[in-house]
Amino acid sequence: MMNWTTLICHRKPERSFFIRGHQFPVCARCTGFYISLVLYFIYTYFYYVNYSPLLLTKAVLLLVPAGIDGFTQLFELRESNNTLRLITGLMGGLGLGIIVKVIKFFLCLNLGG
Repeated sequence: MMNWTTLICHRKPERSFFIRGHQFPVCARCTGFYISLVLYFIYTYFYYVNYSPLLLTKAVLLLVPAGIDGFTQLFELRESNNTLRLITGLMGGLGLGIIVKVIKFFLCLNLGG
């Protein structure tokens, strides 16, 4: 039987943070993604963001470092560390948050919601 937590993160101990001997529920990169996603959604609740093609381009570029870090590690070209994983996760989470809000913005604009 598959554990549902594997759907949100691989949770490998060597790629996770620990506090007082307790492993974070997600790895370092996912920690960064979830932190910046939540903070971005809170920010956009209080402040207007002008979604434009330029902002979307910047959002995609913010995902690139996480992709490079993850894929070079996956293909064993290099070994990352938790600090780099967290930083690329924070950047990627911000990019993903912007992309999600851009999609929502244009869906609502086109569907009249």
